[in-house]
Amino acid sequence: MPDPVILRVIEPSQVGEARRATHRLAQQIGFDPTGCGRADLVATEAASNLVKHAREGLLLLRPLTGAEGDGLEILALDKGPGMADVGRCLRDGFSTAGSPGTGLGAIARLAGGWDIYSNPTAGTALLARFWLRPPSWGKGVLQLGVVSAPMKGEVVCGDAWASERDGERSLLLMVDGLGHGPEAAQAAQTAVRVFQDNVRHSPAAILQAIHRALLSTRGAAASVAEVDTAGECLRYAGVGNIAGLVIQNGASRSLVSHNGTLGHVARSFQEFTLAFPASATLLLYSDGLTSRWGLEAYPGLLTHAPALLAGVLYRDFQRGRDDVTVLAARAMEGAL
Repeated sequence: MPDPVILRVIEPSQVGEARRATHRLAQQIGFDPTGCGRADLVATEAASNLVKHAREGLLLLRPLTGAEGDGLEILALDKGPGMADVGRCLRDGFSTAGSPGTGLGAIARLAGGWDIYSNPTAGTALLARFWLRPPSWGKGVLQLGVVSAPMKGEVVCGDAWASERDGERSLLLMVDGLGHGPEAAQAAQTAVRVFQDNVRHSPAAILQAIHRALLSTRGAAASVAEVDTAGECLRYAGVGNIAGLVIQNGASRSLVSHNGTLGHVARSFQEFTLAFPASATLLLYSDGLTSRWGLEAYPGLLTHAPALLAGVLYRDFQRGRDDVTVLAARAMEGAL
């Protein structure tokens, strides 16, 4: 699959760049001209809104594949000013910038699934998805939201992630190659391949296999989470500085990772089990995201798509001096 694309959108000429980048990616994924055209229009509307209304606008384009279905995701992020009344802004004809006011309504009509979160003081996050093959939604299927970006100045990301589904089990990997750049990316991608080859094993056994495979690399921190939706439980094992949280009803519980570096020194591969009800959210992130964040300033965000949670945390809490990956997961019964 093609790589994700991250575009800064702060002035009008970048709207055309966003449209062209979306068209190229949609073609690479396999969309026909009609599908490409719909994605192009949404990218144009989203980028135009960033230029008209926002500060520090970002447009993130991500291919979707595997357990997520096959398609394209567009995520638009800005740091404000946000919308005080999202419902009013969705009505055709409403505009605060002197335009026809059809942008958000057009996005809602053209996308295969969409969601929006806006906070008047923090900004807006807009999600749109287009499907070649939608996922098989049903009880217990995890919907994912992921943002993964290299450190400024790097071409490749030393972080990586992966997801696999095995019956009732959903398995997630987050890995941070030591340092950044091509050697970190090589270690991270090796970990992904080993994870994909060992999905029938436990999280601890997968980490042990990754540890052995990384002996000749720079090494990495990694964590593996297994969500058993039927049993409403989560099994987790981690080594190194990948952070994990389970969030439910406004409270969060940290997941334990042991000290060490896979491929070098890793003395413990202990696995932990805890409850994971259908309403819970799993959050994994690398150390490119500061640990000093909270959701108190984002009322209602957890009721939206996990992609908006991942996007908002990336937008507001990335350190800016390292690769960063944020992954949010929640059981969803309906398609987005």
